[in-house]
Amino acid sequence: MTAPPVLVTGLPRSGTSWTGRMLAAGGDLVYVNEPLNPEHPPGRCPGVLRASVTHRFQYICDDNADQWLPAFRDTTALRYRFLAELRRNRSPYDLARLVRYGTSFTYGRLTGRRALLDDPFAVLSAAWFAKSLGCRVIALVRDPVSFVGSWTRLGWTVYFHELLEQPLLLRDHPEIEELRPLIGSQDRLAKAAALWRVTHTILARLDGVHLVSYDDLAASPVPEFRRLYDYAGLTWSPTAERRIVGACSAGPAREGGFSWSGLSRTAFTPMDSRRSLTSYRTRLTAPEIARVRALTGSGAEDGGSGRG
Repeated sequence: MTAPPVLVTGLPRSGTSWTGRMLAAGGDLVYVNEPLNPEHPPGRCPGVLRASVTHRFQYICDDNADQWLPAFRDTTALRYRFLAELRRNRSPYDLARLVRYGTSFTYGRLTGRRALLDDPFAVLSAAWFAKSLGCRVIALVRDPVSFVGSWTRLGWTVYFHELLEQPLLLRDHPEIEELRPLIGSQDRLAKAAALWRVTHTILARLDGVHLVSYDDLAASPVPEFRRLYDYAGLTWSPTAERRIVGACSAGPAREGGFSWSGLSRTAFTPMDSRRSLTSYRTRLTAPEIARVRALTGSGAEDGGSGRG
């Protein structure tokens, strides 16, 4: 029986890149960065995913799976589409990505490795990945104050029209309607908190999705990742443990929160994972922290687990 692919998802800034890199540290997986990202790069690369992504948080279900299922079957089987990539992207950077991904896909397929999709934009479609592709789905949930603090530091906001103009998403997850009053709002804190609350509600009821607390992983990376390796059917080894320990005790992450890994921009940087749990104290004021707790219904005062 073929071993299943792995999907690591969760809202952006919930630790998906870090978790994906730590799962790939054992050498059983080929890391694939954000195929559903609508921006290029890392998205819009038909060699990796031969489908047209039109929205952030693209919703995929049985009713619209005609284009998605064949495309993701190729991706999870590590079949790289060289000609499709050459037709779309021909800059020197894109060609370098073609060589990197084409080589890793081909080598991974020939050596029996599995695909690991690191994609926060798949979070609302996580159940489809589990049911239709047989993925072992790991969904990261971060404490809401830490999550909102991270978005605030980066100056991020969310455009809710990209969710509300997807009828199938509204049909299957009517909680999305709660976001409509915030369209056009300049209150970034309220918007990030609302996105966390609605997404957390949806994830808590999805079948085939393994909810994992980012805060638990960061506090105790070795035992928690060992449990994740078991869930994903991965081999825990001294090499994996050594790499995880090194990546989780490397000092504070850089202020920007992003780095270039090879040819991919990723939110993963080596860090002191335990220190990251309290970094929100420098990003939000006490009244802002209290407001986030109230808006998300989170009663924890310091680093709640975020489990559904």
